[in-house]
Amino acid sequence: MANLKQSPYILVTGGAGYIGSHTVLALKEKGYSVIVLDNLIYGHQDLVNNVLAVPFIQGDISDRALLDNLFATYNINAVIHFAAYAYVGESVEDPSKYYRNNVVGTLTLLEAMLAANIKKFVFSSTCATYGVPTVLPIPETHAQNPINPYGSSKLMVEGMLQAFDKAYDLKSVIFRYFNAAGADPNGRLGEDHQPETHLIPLTLLTALGQRSTINIYGTDYATPDGTCIRDYIHVHDLAIAHILGLEYLLNNEESEIFNLGNGNGFSVKEVIETARQITQKPITAIESPRREGDPPVLVGSGEKARKYLGWQPQYTSLSDIISPAWQWHQIRHSF
Repeated sequence: MANLKQSPYILVTGGAGYIGSHTVLALKEKGYSVIVLDNLIYGHQDLVNNVLAVPFIQGDISDRALLDNLFATYNINAVIHFAAYAYVGESVEDPSKYYRNNVVGTLTLLEAMLAANIKKFVFSSTCATYGVPTVLPIPETHAQNPINPYGSSKLMVEGMLQAFDKAYDLKSVIFRYFNAAGADPNGRLGEDHQPETHLIPLTLLTALGQRSTINIYGTDYATPDGTCIRDYIHVHDLAIAHILGLEYLLNNEESEIFNLGNGNGFSVKEVIETARQITQKPITAIESPRREGDPPVLVGSGEKARKYLGWQPQYTSLSDIISPAWQWHQIRHSF
């Protein structure tokens, strides 16, 4: 017990998942002691054991007894919170699941933190809180009108954090970001969702022959090539941003909200064509009708994060994003 109390830890909830695991790895490389809490519904135990090699607790953020024991056992001085359900379509079909986990679960976590006098919190929010944008690139001051329960659940937590700051002095950094993509440049981690819904990994799985085609949902948008445009952020750049947000709080700064965006976007057709060039595979694309609720363009401004946190994305081209992801998928899904 004494050893566990000597060095302060950073607790990363959802640290066995995609963005969480990359953030854990980046934290370790910067010398932080890290603990991962993950229920492994979407996380990967093998990555925790073989790559991250940090203390791991399998459990749920809604388990108050587990949280109280965790905070009593370890000297934790901040929490980075990734543990959430994040499938937009599923949130429409089963909103109860999203409000219970993303909202009630986070409330339980915050209450346990306060009971343990832990008041530094980095929150993984989303651009989905904005809904359909009226200004591009989207600034943090843009009105928030989410169009699905997933976005609504994240917005509710943002409201909780602002109230908890005023009432309990719990300080938070909220990150609203766009399409996380890519893989660890050194090939140690990557994107491996079950089920997979993101364009880049679906395209690469098609290149590997694990899917016969990739769907393009809508080719009649008011964009240069008729397909949706999205802002893709390399997962390593996201991980570094979360560390900068953590350090911002550890330096006793006030609560703040930041977008994480590159400020430019790429269309669905551009992504698929770049993947063809990188993989040298004939990726078959099928043009399909639009999906309900897909805005033509989602691009975020990251200027505030650059100004206040000194955040400088390193991987901003599609090639920079897709190339390491292709290397990862070939290793992860080889037979």
